[in-house]
Amino acid sequence: MGHPNPFDLRYVAVGNEECERDLKATYLETYPKFYDAIKQAYPDIQIISNCDASNSKLPINHPADLYDYHRYPKSANDMFHMARDFDHTSRTGPKAFVSEYALTGEEAGYGTLLAAVAEAAFLIGLEKNSDVVNMVSYAPLFVNANDRRWNPDAIVFDSHKVYGTPSYWVLKLFKESSGATFLNSILQTNSSTLAASAISWKSSIDGKSILRIK
Repeated sequence: MGHPNPFDLRYVAVGNEECERDLKATYLETYPKFYDAIKQAYPDIQIISNCDASNSKLPINHPADLYDYHRYPKSANDMFHMARDFDHTSRTGPKAFVSEYALTGEEAGYGTLLAAVAEAAFLIGLEKNSDVVNMVSYAPLFVNANDRRWNPDAIVFDSHKVYGTPSYWVLKLFKESSGATFLNSILQTNSSTLAASAISWKSSIDGKSILRIK
């Protein structure tokens, strides 16, 4: 049974959203047992708690290398303003793994440009707070066009074709500048409906320096 060779497993998440439901007390009782057992057997594996630690006034009081963070707003406006979710997060303690996010509901449909733009604003906020946000992933990633269980999704496929929704192409844009240096910048505007950032990196192909303003 199982894979014949060891996986290069680097992260293990303990539980899924129990801290956001009425199972929190049980989770906090059992989590340390899993944490201690995994760390004893595999000390290099990073353990992810599903208790939100983004609120500096409510820090988690158990050991964790990272904490899980999920966001599924049904309004593009709400998604846009979530770009500031980590602006006031404590700069000490475990970092966030934003393992699930997507705009859902009518404005998202099966994947719309409006949803992608709102999600891009959210990602800019994560990028600007990369000192406290370790990783991010869209969810769900794949969907069979003939067996939809959730909408929207980043990549749609059937037995003949595959295509990316606008949200997929936003992710591709951010992936292309992965590892870039975030530049200190000031945006002088009275608008609260604008999100922007400036980053730079050196091309691995021709060595040219690249500046990108989002």
